[in-house]
Amino acid sequence: MPASPSTARAINDRLALELLQEEGPLTAGQLKSLTGLSRPTVADLVERLQGAGLVRVVGEAGADRRGPNARLYGIVADRAHLAALDVRTQSVSVVVADLLGTTLAEATLPIDGDTGTEPAVEQAAALLERAVREAGAARLHSVGIGAPGLIDPVAGELRESSGLPAWHRRLVTALQERLPAQVVVENETNLAALAEQRAGAARDRDTFAFLWLGHGVGAALFLDGRLRRGASGGAGEIGFLPVPGTAGLPSAVDCGGGFHSLAGSAAVCELGERHAIAAPAEDPEPLAAAVVATAVADGRDDFLDALADRIAVGAAAVVSVLDPGCVVLGGEVGHAGGTALASRVETRLARMSPLRTEVRAGELGGSAVLSGALRLAREAAQRELFAGP
Repeated sequence: MPASPSTARAINDRLALELLQEEGPLTAGQLKSLTGLSRPTVADLVERLQGAGLVRVVGEAGADRRGPNARLYGIVADRAHLAALDVRTQSVSVVVADLLGTTLAEATLPIDGDTGTEPAVEQAAALLERAVREAGAARLHSVGIGAPGLIDPVAGELRESSGLPAWHRRLVTALQERLPAQVVVENETNLAALAEQRAGAARDRDTFAFLWLGHGVGAALFLDGRLRRGASGGAGEIGFLPVPGTAGLPSAVDCGGGFHSLAGSAAVCELGERHAIAAPAEDPEPLAAAVVATAVADGRDDFLDALADRIAVGAAAVVSVLDPGCVVLGGEVGHAGGTALASRVETRLARMSPLRTEVRAGELGGSAVLSGALRLAREAAQRELFAGP
């Protein structure tokens, strides 16, 4: 059944907007070539999008040829302002951007572990409000939040967890109540994987597994171009994976004894001490990542081999079940280890599994969560604004 004229217009408009979002400013002729639409159809949609305040003339092209220059059309970047939050156990980071994803303001605030729930929520909310003012944004359209823990796949809410500060869950609710904006929350590892898939080490992959190696460990699963969350939102909670080489077994409320005990930041630092590797005290990176970076810079094969042995144990479990073909080592530790660590893990996987698996180093490091949260907010805004004038 053919689409109605109004549906066809909405589809064409969204396609043009997505191209302008991805490619940058384009002429009507370029839009015609990229969309396959007729010249009159492109002229009509450009007029509609200009009238809706979504597109405007941003320059001219063709100055080196005869005849009048062609107008360049681009997204109206300040049509909507977005915010992203990376909520960690003892800190929160904020970015405010325009509809094109250009950063307008950013800030980070440590939050002491002894801070009460309401004071912590107020500090985080005030940080966001200051960043919004600094960015010169009148209001936010969408806010994306990356947080550790399980996200209810039906309600889209952060579930209670005994291992995380209470202010995490309260912050999401407070921002929803406080802001005239759409607030969406997603697991931090999933967002980091999203960022690596859109603009990082996995941008050419529809299927891959992402291992977050930072303060804690986690996994995200992209299968056939879709992020898979599991029945309860817990797919990828690899920190709880029972593995050899630990003192015991994990429990439902404590990942101690699981893969976390082999590859979490405390375990990486302890391994560094065994190999007499100490990062400079003034190093601004998280300590575990600094230890790994020092080992790479100093060519410490002994440490890197031992760390790769540990990481491969968890990666092999994921590979044997999912056969993703590619594993990305992300987070601060994966980024610091680079190809020196990734290649070692790949070699070990080849020995442990008959399933051929490429291992890549993440390109975005700790910034991947904020980048993914910003994309989450941007996509939420696009769904509404690009739905059709």
